[in-house]
Order: sequence, then structure tokens, then C-alpha cells
Amino acid sequence: MKRRKFFARGLKGAIAASVLPLFGQSCATPNKQVLPSAAEETHTGTDPEQWQHMGAGKRAYESRHKTIQCEVAVIGGGAAGICAAVAAARNGAQVVLVQDRPVLGGNASSEIRVHLNGANHLKDGKPERETGIIEEILLHNRFHNQQESYPVWDHVLYDFVTREPNISLMLNTSAMKAEVSGGKIVAADCWQMTTETRFTIHAELFIDCSGDGLLGATAGALYRTGREASSEFNEKYAPAVADGWQMGSTVLLASKDMGKPMPFEAPSFTLKYEAEKSVKGRKLSPFTAGFWWVELGSENDIIGEFEDTKHKLMGYAYGVWDYLKNSGKHPETENFALDWVCSLPGKRESRRFIGDYILCEPDMLGARDFRDAVAYGGWSLDEHNPGGIENLSEPPSYFHERFDEVYQIPFRSLYSKNIPNLLFAGRNISQTHMALSSSRIMATCALEGQAVGTAAALCVKKDVLPRALGEEYIDELQEQLMRDDAYIPKRPARDAKDLARKASVIVASSTRSGDAALLTDGVSRDVGNEIHHWQSDGLPAELQLEWEAPVNLSSVQVKCDTNLKRLIMMRNDSANKGIYRNDVPSELMKSLDLEARVNGKWVSLGAIEKNRTRLIKFDFDEVRTTAVRLKLKETYGEKNAKLFEIRCYT
Repeated sequence: MKRRKFFARGLKGAIAASVLPLFGQSCATPNKQVLPSAAEETHTGTDPEQWQHMGAGKRAYESRHKTIQCEVAVIGGGAAGICAAVAAARNGAQVVLVQDRPVLGGNASSEIRVHLNGANHLKDGKPERETGIIEEILLHNRFHNQQESYPVWDHVLYDFVTREPNISLMLNTSAMKAEVSGGKIVAADCWQMTTETRFTIHAELFIDCSGDGLLGATAGALYRTGREASSEFNEKYAPAVADGWQMGSTVLLASKDMGKPMPFEAPSFTLKYEAEKSVKGRKLSPFTAGFWWVELGSENDIIGEFEDTKHKLMGYAYGVWDYLKNSGKHPETENFALDWVCSLPGKRESRRFIGDYILCEPDMLGARDFRDAVAYGGWSLDEHNPGGIENLSEPPSYFHERFDEVYQIPFRSLYSKNIPNLLFAGRNISQTHMALSSSRIMATCALEGQAVGTAAALCVKKDVLPRALGEEYIDELQEQLMRDDAYIPKRPARDAKDLARKASVIVASSTRSGDAALLTDGVSRDVGNEIHHWQSDGLPAELQLEWEAPVNLSSVQVKCDTNLKRLIMMRNDSANKGIYRNDVPSELMKSLDLEARVNGKWVSLGAIEKNRTRLIKFDFDEVRTTAVRLKLKETYGEKNAKLFEIRCYT
């Protein structure tokens, strides 16, 4: 890889980029309401005549400063931050979610429009779609955004977060600096641009999901940038000598057919695309959804250079379009016009924090089994050429190797080695550059987010810090994640509180495949050729659990089928074939009832007519029963019902 500098560092660009870093988004939770304290308003104007308020009279200019107290503060509202905030909130913590943009979603938002990929790049071409909160979000979008509008997708995410009562969402708010005392972060100093208000957010735990990691960096958390030497972690695809290269940011564009010739005149900032110098890999077709390879990396201060990089990338994006329209070599673009061009480049790499463990390439390629595994990935080792479009002689990405199976991500890579109350999720976790080339994919980051959000809530409940949680309560963390429909490879659930595991009999009215007994085997999906489901032979169908002695129940949870071998993320091209679908999965259960046998009689515990989630929950007043019965009535299209798990709790 060529190592010549692609950027001239300038003070103006460095200041512009570093003052307002990119951060994530937010969410809310049930049970508790997060409220800011009374505003600490002080009047600092020197001229009492400065402000003439026509309704209330004259007073000095008002300095706005508010203090917020919460238990968990999440910085960054991308996929990782959203899932972290929701997980912490649903597990009982008071959460504030801070996002520096007007919308949630990060790289997946309407501002950038990157596909929310995950473990869908395995060698066999079959995805292992992520479940848990990120799948719930994608299903929410399929019900509320059938037209597949990116601006509406922003508001689907907004709805998903703001409906959580334990989350206070702060948009247009940048976390500028961490306040540290006794080696721990005690507060985050934030600035909300739209209200000209400074916020000081006090919390017990801080989760940095911002990507660039300014909060953690200003707290003094250890981090590294650039590429490790191959010898440090025995990484076969790393360079022989360590260097500062970081994968670049991308500007995407979209075009549409106008039905008539559409001439194009390039704007003044356009930079020529020299197609004749480009190696194969920079495909110009299809051109309607833009080109991921219009990107630039850096071997220096990639954050400080961001505004300069953005200016160049805008020029290169228009340069590629100018080539398509005006080179005479692509007449198929005659009737096409630009419909949208990204103004906020999507980032891939900058800071990587150092935790108690640094995830590396051999861990992934060897599918290492971690005792503290809490998430997984499966995208290929997809190391983009950091020179990007300014290094046309090399491929835009190397796609070093695809995986045979998904790999685990340990909890020790998700909290800081030296700042004891700092966790992180996303591209800034504790990992090497080569590991990042795979794990940076957004759905993988979302799984990390759910893991650290759940961990933070458990830390609050148990009054421990993340390291102690990982050492003393890792089983409890893993069990809670799986109860909330996260999947941990090679780690079956064994929740002692689950009364379904103690049922003497599990029977079904009809069976087409699998076995009803598999619904309590601890694995809530089929894995490779291993069957872990029960499928009915037609609908309606019934499933019944029996206990030899009466049990007290107040909750029954079911995990149904959503076809994890197909992908349901937003795409620019609305693909609905192969591994992609752009509608509600037909396998999803739509309507079902729950009954319990009490004193020899069947009584109703609940009915759901329009289910919209894979994890289906029935919560009810406690009953003492010897049996429960599920009545499965309808899916969203399939003739049979398929279930992967049933749990019962008191």
C-alpha cells in the first residue's frame, strides 16, 4: 500500500473538524422518567440594556446552563448508541442519549445512507442476521416505512427511541469534554447548538458510541490509531511495519431517471475522475445509488482533517458523475440526473480505545471461544485502501478473507482499561486495525451496543464497575442478553429462572419439522445444519407446557421466526430478491393467544392480534397454574408457524 501523504494539514481544517465531532443518537426506557434539574441560569451580560424583551421588559442576556442527573449517559446516536440506550433503559436504568446531529442513525441515517449490514458476508453467502434490539428496529421500519423513504427512516428511529420512557434524548448536542475526578468520569460537558445551551450531564456510567470517541479521549482513556505491525498480534494481513493509516470516509450520491435527456455541468469544486488510471473494482454500474469507493483515508490526524477531506470528497463525487455524464462512454446515463448527494461523509475509522483485551485478526479467523463473549460479527476482513480515490492504482478494498462462521466479541474489549466507568461500542472498541476492518459494520456495532447498555444497567443495579461485572457476573450479563433475544455463538442459554426449562412435558397439536422439546434447548435459532425449532403443520396450531406441580407465572416469552437467512435493512435500491427482502417477513407470527390451566379450567392470559416483533412477550397478573397453552392463529403469509424458544417466568 502506498504511504505518500494524501492531505496537506491545515490549521483551519483541523479546528473546524475537531470543535464539533460526530456523535450518535438516543433512546428512552420504561418505568422511570429522566428529567433535567432546574436550570442554573446566570446573567452574565455587562449591559443591563442589552436585551429588550417586549413582553417582560429589559434584562441582561441570558446564559443558559442546565445540569442533568442520570444513571447511564450514552454519547452517540448511531446503531450502537441507540441499542445501548434502549438496552440500558429497558433494564431499568435512567438514560440520557446525546446525539450531535438532528437525526438518529449515524452512517445509516438519511444524511449518509449506508446500508446497515452485519454478519452477511460469510463464505457460503448466507447471512446470520442479528436479532435483539437491532432486528426490532428493522422490523419497526418495515411496518412504518413501506415506501422506504430515508427521511421517514430517520423518524422511525426517533419514534423507536422516544417511546422509551426511561430515555431522555438530546439531539443537536455535542459532548465536548469529560469531567474527571478520582480517575472516573463524573460528567460530560455538552453544547446544544439549537438552544444555545450548555448541559452538564452527571452519570454513574458513560458509554461512548460516538465513533471518534471525543468524550473518552478527553477523559484520558487510552487509545491508538493506525495499523499495527503484523508481528504484534500475529496478523497475516497487517503490514510488516506499523504505520498511521486509517480507512477513509465516503460520500455517496443517488440519481434517478427523469425520462428525458438531462445535461450536467460540473460545479466549480469538482475534481476530475481519471477512470483510465483506475484498477478493476471501482465499478461504475449500477450508478443510481452511488459508489462506496469515493473515499479518502489518512495516515495523520484523520479527525482534524475531516473538513478538508469532505471538501475533496464532494469534488471527487461530482467528478465521477461528470465522467459518467460527459465522457461519452456511458450513454445509459443520458436521462439520469443527480437526486441527492451526501454532505456528511460516512466515517470508517479513527480512535480505537484500549480495553482489558484487544480483539485481533487471529481471534476472528480462528473463531476463538471467549468466556465473556457478548456479541458477534461475520463481515469479511474488508480493509479499504486508505488512499481511496487518490490511490487509483490499487483496489478500493482488499476483502482479504471471508469467514466460515461468525466470531465472538468479548466484553473485555468493550470497556476502558484505565477509565473504570467508561464503556464503548462501535468502531472505537478495543481492537486492532485489521479486526476493525470487519467489526465496524453497523449491525455488529449494534450488538455491541446492546451488550454494553445491558451491562451498564447491571452495573447500576449491583453497584459495580464494568471490570468487576465481567469478572463476577458475566453469566448474568450473558443470560440477560439472550433473554432479550441477543444471540451469543456457542453459548446456549441456561437461565435458572426460566420455568419452561422445568416443564415435565411440551407437546404440540401438529409438527411439520423440528421438535417442541427443542424450544427449551437454549439456542433460539437454527445454526448451520443444527435444528433448534419447532414448526407446526398448518394453522391454527397449539403448543402446551405441563408441570407436575403448580408454578406461579406472570410472564411468558416466545421467539418466533423472521427468517434470519434474509436481510431486511434499508437499501438505496429497495432490493427484494435473493438474501434481501423489503417487506414484512411472511414467517413472522401475527396473531396468537395464551391460556393457563387454573384449578382445572383454561383461562385467558392474553391475546395479540398484530404482533410486530420476533420476541413476543405476554405479561399478566401472577397466576398459579399447572399448564400454559399457546394458540397460534396466523402469520404474515406463511402457512405454518415456526418457533425457536419459549420461556416462562414469575
